[in-house]
Amino acid sequence: MQVVIAKSILNKTKRRDPWFLDDYTINPYSGCSFNCLYCYIRGSQYGVNMAEKLSIKSNAVDLLERALALRARRKQYGIIVLSSATDSYLQFEERELLTRKLLEVILHYRFPVHIITKSNLVCRDFDLLKQINAEAILPLDLQDKLTHGAFITFSFSTIDAAIAKIFEPGAPSPELRLEALGKARSEGLCSGVSLMPLLPFISDTGVHLDQMFAAFQSMSANYIFPATLALYGSGPSDNRTLVLRAVEQHYPQLLTKYQRLFGTDGKLPLYYRKAFAEKAKALCLQYGLKDRLF
Repeated sequence: MQVVIAKSILNKTKRRDPWFLDDYTINPYSGCSFNCLYCYIRGSQYGVNMAEKLSIKSNAVDLLERALALRARRKQYGIIVLSSATDSYLQFEERELLTRKLLEVILHYRFPVHIITKSNLVCRDFDLLKQINAEAILPLDLQDKLTHGAFITFSFSTIDAAIAKIFEPGAPSPELRLEALGKARSEGLCSGVSLMPLLPFISDTGVHLDQMFAAFQSMSANYIFPATLALYGSGPSDNRTLVLRAVEQHYPQLLTKYQRLFGTDGKLPLYYRKAFAEKAKALCLQYGLKDRLF
């Protein structure tokens, strides 16, 4: 892992995502050891094995201290998302404790936080997240809509261990993530699922969706954000190349469908996305799960 000196750590977003409600984002690491084939940040910058380009921003804590002190004085409170371009709980975090140190700064300045992760390591920091949940100052326009100051969203593309091993080979298993989701809920934290991206004809089938929604319901998930897959690029390390290669190797009967479905813009056809959105909404109603934080 490389050590880098960052110029900034707190990024102000241009507009909030309707699912994640991000006013700010923080990425304490760059690159990713989870190495998910479908990741949208893939490309020549990181290579086929993203773990080889992993780096830690060694001055992140000092940068965040200065940035949040200024924002707090100006009362520019907003939800901080960790992370937008990697995972804050990579395997190295267990040793480095960088994300934990950043959460301590966030707690001190009373900013709300939204953790997006594939890792059960987040359970280590439930003590800090419960304090943030109780003490954070929400932005004015969300104070009548939200009742929590901390949110934990676990990312899944499947709950099938064999499928996960193909498409997200370096990530903690879906089973560990499900257990962590249940623990978060038992601790009184607001926690749910980012079901992104679902894999056409693999993890977005009716049977697979029912299994996933039932599993998330059994863990008392607060919400679920479902979305389809997008594939880009033609280089050896782009997600389109890597996903199609995996489909060809493990699901050869689906390769022609994938090649036909993903057009020049990288997205699934509109009719497919609309049908999926309707199915996901129906499942949310069936299983009593919200598809938004509010």
